[in-house]
Amino acid sequence: MKLLRVGQKGREKPAALDKEGKIRDISSHIDDLNPDHINFESISKLQNVDLSSLPELSSSDRIGSCVTKPGKFVAIGLNYSDHAAETGAEVPSEPIMFMKATSCIAGPNDDVEIVSGSKKLDWEVELGIVIGKEAKHISENQSQDHILGYCLVNDVSEREWQIEKMGQWVKGKSHDTYGPIGPYLVTKDEVADINNLKMNLDVNGNRMQTGNTSTMIFNVDVIVSYVSKFMSLQPGDIITTGTPPGVGMGMKPQQFLKAGDTMKLSIENLGEQNSKVVAL
Repeated sequence: MKLLRVGQKGREKPAALDKEGKIRDISSHIDDLNPDHINFESISKLQNVDLSSLPELSSSDRIGSCVTKPGKFVAIGLNYSDHAAETGAEVPSEPIMFMKATSCIAGPNDDVEIVSGSKKLDWEVELGIVIGKEAKHISENQSQDHILGYCLVNDVSEREWQIEKMGQWVKGKSHDTYGPIGPYLVTKDEVADINNLKMNLDVNGNRMQTGNTSTMIFNVDVIVSYVSKFMSLQPGDIITTGTPPGVGMGMKPQQFLKAGDTMKLSIENLGEQNSKVVAL
């Protein structure tokens, strides 16, 4: 299934795409796409619903984040060897973990805020994993039993705050709007090969990032198992898995976002995001 949330911020309705690509209101079957309902049992019931019999929602309505109120938003850094090279970092021997505040989550086409004094706002197209069953100290070959599906993520990053300020990366990763996710939560049965998905990102119509999930250093099974060794994962948790080369920080000279810039990003079969940078 391709699940989404449609409506004004704070008033979104859960929805799903039917076979014809029409958006259907599934609120008569599920309250919301939140941790209470992002699990295998709830989604299995939805898969038996005749979506064509449900009310159609307008395709012009705002799309919200495909998951709301997750318990955790975990991120993996430097997970593409060519991205590590462009930033001057060594290829990690095991996954680098950090957190993004859940309050940074936004809809896929919502504005991205740039605050006064922000100098190095950057973009990162990434594959997001959505957990559907609690995972704690699991092995790699158990990971698929805990992954419900996948989504598109823009891991928006303020590099000065992330790298040049004292402390952890979380500071540069967590401002409001720095976590657009969606448009869809795509259940894994709709993804033929998660380790071979094309991905790209444009800024102002110019291609910046072109990549493929096949070049991840650590694949999704490794990542879920690894994270579960350090913290339990619950339904609705999101893990974003790193970005291919082409970020502004890696360019010579470096290039960063400014008010008025637009971003368009996509991952094969997971949908597209279109956002604008606005001054706060």
